[in-house]
Amino acid sequence: MTTVSLTDVSGYLPGEPVPAEFYTAYPGAEDKLRDSPMFRVPPLRHHVAPGETNVDLIERATRPLIERHGAAEIRSVDVLLVHSQLPDIPFVGAGTEVARRLGLKPRWLIDVANAGCASFVHMLQLARQLLTGTDARTALICNAQTTAGQLFTQSEVRGLAQAAIPGDGCGVGYLTTSAAAPVLDVVARHLGDHAGEMTAVLDDGRRYWEPGASQLRIGFTESGVAEVLARGNRLVPEVVTELCEGLGVGTEEIDLLVTNQPNRTFLTNWREALGLPPERHADTFDLCGNLFGAGIPVTLDQAVRAGRVRDGDLVVLGGFAHAGDYAGAAAIRWNAGGTAAA
Repeated sequence: MTTVSLTDVSGYLPGEPVPAEFYTAYPGAEDKLRDSPMFRVPPLRHHVAPGETNVDLIERATRPLIERHGAAEIRSVDVLLVHSQLPDIPFVGAGTEVARRLGLKPRWLIDVANAGCASFVHMLQLARQLLTGTDARTALICNAQTTAGQLFTQSEVRGLAQAAIPGDGCGVGYLTTSAAAPVLDVVARHLGDHAGEMTAVLDDGRRYWEPGASQLRIGFTESGVAEVLARGNRLVPEVVTELCEGLGVGTEEIDLLVTNQPNRTFLTNWREALGLPPERHADTFDLCGNLFGAGIPVTLDQAVRAGRVRDGDLVVLGGFAHAGDYAGAAAIRWNAGGTAAA
């Protein structure tokens, strides 16, 4: 069977760090969720600039890959997968514009709409299938997150507990059919029972494309948050444990765990459930907040740059999406190959 490797990863964070006071000092409406562990405020996050798009972030996140591997190699990728949150325009995905901007001519180009905060794992699985099941040999998987500086800074949303948690950023993975840093396995669950439980709300009852004055926000409720906390605490350890059992290793043998990072409560509970000390569970929550789908590749990139990942390490990526409609985990035997750690 063809071996597929996560050969390299890179990330990009827009602008200067935005302090918590940008939100906590802003007058807000009464919000019963303000003391929830789901919404404990990180010190910093990044915001896209006005007019900065998903494609802009992906282009900037890809530059280190071009510098390390050469423009010709990156431009020749066979597969391009893109997850954008928030989409910049209706109808048209970001993928074709990414291809144009980077000079790519992929044979497989897919804008991925599902798997949310764990979409990097989902795209890793999709790319792996394409690289083993077709004659494609290289892939770029891209996560762009631009919601924080746009949706959550609206005047009627900024004062809500939910607003201070997200941050913007982008992460890109480069996959090849090589043994450089092999993807050992991927476990994924699409959980239709929880589909539709994450909702967008407009207080005047209109649909988001209809004219009106109310501002779009996420429809969190006390009961809904409690359910998501309980579900998320269970889902990520379950898929990571299933992954490790399939590989014949214990979860305590994971050298580095990288997950999505909705809040500090999840991060603590996940590593404790898996028997890992804090130093083996990387996160960028205090610096970046909840980066949604970009959280896994951005955090992995920063861990690699900081020298936290050694050749031969078992690296596990894991997370869940939305209110729990997807959960996935992937295992990689890391090997920088003289490029990813450069």
